[in-house]
Amino acid sequence: MVNVFHRRSIRKYQDRPVEREKIIDILRAGMAAPSAHNQRPWRFYVAMNREKIKALSEVSKYSLFAAKAPVIIVTVFRNDCLLPKEAPIDVSACMENMWIETDALGLGGVWMGIFPRPERMETVTAILDLPENETPFAMFALGYAAEEKRPHQSYHEDLVTFLE
Repeated sequence: MVNVFHRRSIRKYQDRPVEREKIIDILRAGMAAPSAHNQRPWRFYVAMNREKIKALSEVSKYSLFAAKAPVIIVTVFRNDCLLPKEAPIDVSACMENMWIETDALGLGGVWMGIFPRPERMETVTAILDLPENETPFAMFALGYAAEEKRPHQSYHEDLVTFLE
């Protein structure tokens, strides 16, 4: 059963490969996300080799842990889509779907931001040799979790106004 409260940021992974079928299920979940005018501006680069994973893990000091992840999925958006200003919002929905599916499959993952930081975007563009019409959005490290975290308790009543 999928439970959004169970999804947590997992940064420690077992030394165990992730089955391609599970990666495809995660990508399918991402592609099932809604998008403005159904433009589906996303593209995915799936890093599974150690050299690419290491290079991607060095994009920022906050992604160094990802060097030990068995998989990093880099999401990008196409600049030539119908509504390019909406593309980052669309890809955010895609990323959340991927994260929830990752958890549902018994894996752990964490979202690492790239967009809108120019230095990170330039580094990822170079590592992946992205075409000009693609902008790197985020990286998602995933694998079999080597840590456990309690479910979120994030509801704060003071952040809610009911307009009745």
